[in-house]
Amino acid sequence: MKYLWMTLAVIFLFLGVFVWWKYYFVFGEGVKSGYLNYAVNKGNVFKTYEGKLIQEGFGAAKPGAPIGSNQFEFSIENEAVFKQLEMNSGKYFDLHYKEYHGTLPWRGNTVYVVDKVLNMK
Repeated sequence: MKYLWMTLAVIFLFLGVFVWWKYYFVFGEGVKSGYLNYAVNKGNVFKTYEGKLIQEGFGAAKPGAPIGSNQFEFSIENEAVFKQLEMNSGKYFDLHYKEYHGTLPWRGNTVYVVDKVLNMK
């Protein structure tokens, strides 16, 4: 019986560490700049804030694909940041973001989560 409890404790510990690493550990963070294409509030069960930046320059999404603009799709962490983006669609932004390994339904549709606006032109 003692080994069963120890095994269960180890399994739950590893499961907890995995969930933390997959959904809450900040894998990377940085700044992306570009023109705001849209900022929307959408979702069937969990309403999340989503947006898209169009970055300057040209690049192919995949090798061999036609040349297109670089796009950065992201989720938005809080309503205040969303409102600022929503009211200034089409303007140039510098956005600070955090990158996670996985998505959570209440956090957004992407692994990139914008937490603040650094600059707006």
